[in-house]
Amino acid sequence: MKKVSYFWALLIIIAGCSESSDNRQQEDLPRIAIAGLAIESSTFSPAVTHEEAFHARRGDDVFSFYPFLAPDSLNRKRAHWIPTLRGHALPGGIVTREAYESLVTETLDRLRENGPYDGLFFDIHGAMSVVGLDDPEGDFITRVREVVGEETIISTSMDLHGNVSKRLARNTDLITCYRMAPHEDALESKKRAVENLLERIESGKGKPEYKAWIPVPILLPGEKTSTRVDPAKSLYAKVAPAANQEGVIDAAIWVGYAWADEPRNHAAVMVTGDDREKVTSTAEELATSFWEVRDEFEFIAPTASLQKSLDKAIASDKSPFFISDMGDNPTAGGAGDVTWTLRRILERPEFKSADGPSLIYASLPGPKLVEQAVQVGVGGEVSAYAGAQVDDRFSPPIQLTGTVTAIEHGDRDAETEVVVKIGSVNVIVTKKRKPYHHEDDFTRLGLNPRETDVVVVKIGYLVPELYEMQEGWIMALTPGGVDQDLERLNYERIQRPMFPLDEDMEDPNLEARLIPASDEL
Repeated sequence: MKKVSYFWALLIIIAGCSESSDNRQQEDLPRIAIAGLAIESSTFSPAVTHEEAFHARRGDDVFSFYPFLAPDSLNRKRAHWIPTLRGHALPGGIVTREAYESLVTETLDRLRENGPYDGLFFDIHGAMSVVGLDDPEGDFITRVREVVGEETIISTSMDLHGNVSKRLARNTDLITCYRMAPHEDALESKKRAVENLLERIESGKGKPEYKAWIPVPILLPGEKTSTRVDPAKSLYAKVAPAANQEGVIDAAIWVGYAWADEPRNHAAVMVTGDDREKVTSTAEELATSFWEVRDEFEFIAPTASLQKSLDKAIASDKSPFFISDMGDNPTAGGAGDVTWTLRRILERPEFKSADGPSLIYASLPGPKLVEQAVQVGVGGEVSAYAGAQVDDRFSPPIQLTGTVTAIEHGDRDAETEVVVKIGSVNVIVTKKRKPYHHEDDFTRLGLNPRETDVVVVKIGYLVPELYEMQEGWIMALTPGGVDQDLERLNYERIQRPMFPLDEDMEDPNLEARLIPASDEL
């Protein structure tokens, strides 16, 4: 019996030693927090974004944003992670001050509860606009810095359509952004921001010696700067080699966000590293490369008026033929409920009868019509107004009368979706606005876009799934909160001169501005 007791005692001692070893290893790991808010918000749209639009995740739920931080991943094991709050909203209108303050205050409170930190992964978009506040991301990171202190290394991940103010550049230590538009490298970029942070902490190198920031006075819509084609393709091809140089940690080019009227809205370049000459010269080379090709940027696809776009689609023998309804693109910041395009489609004689060219229109919010459709069910008839509850500047609410062919509940954004058949047009009507980017967005509603003659989507450049599906494509220059004709927007506060609004402007100063380290402010 004693031998057995000794055996169990030995196992307990071994287990205890192992547990102590694990605890020591855990204690030795760096403590890294995660926080961030992301939205692209147009100040040229009458839409307003409230707190619930951010679908904020808290605590361990934050990890669901990052597959590269899954429980069994190497990066998850390299640090003691403290996720606080991460919110990501569909692009839309300006964010209410109440929503912003509520989400930021909660983030700061959570950071206070669990400090101190060796690092912070700050995951933002960079184009958030807030009522009564310039440069929200600059304000946010400044307030974060006040809580976490000067020693914490902050690594910021951004969308290339974000804006990098001097304030943001000062308060972050490491910074990067996507290198592809469409953003097929979004997760790759976020992972890079995390790995840069881990490497600087683990190596003991800490904050970079130098941060070079260059504002570039160019303001272009994303639809002219897709990295699928030149000049953006060749321009962004220079970023990875620049970032991989000895003495450089990372390099990035921001196109900026064209649909907000704030002084920070312009392109930018930023390079971080420990070699002063490499950091400054690389930033200047990238900024100069951007400026030199400024006249070469064109729309990623043919553009035309809506009438000419419809004429071309109807006459085409290619299907599906996609038309981008660009001016009200909800994924760029449009209200998503402008009725101008749909009204003109339904006025076309070609679509009046059921045997006309098949067309899908995606989409239009219409909660009253959705409610009526749910009451009558699939196969029932509805007649109700939809759209223009937020943005009625170009066209009033439109009465839709037709047959309900599908009803689906439970979508994260739309909540409830219905399809109304009017002539040969299938109109997707939603309780709340929703972008349609994936094939299953359509097929779950009983629609087959691949076998449809014309598909009209509130979007700018087609995202990968739609791009691979299309046999023909044109972008319609339609009105809305993200009008692609920047000349029609009434800019009052951006810094001038600005290309292309001031085409004859003199060459700007593209010398690198060295930004002090965040602990030297």
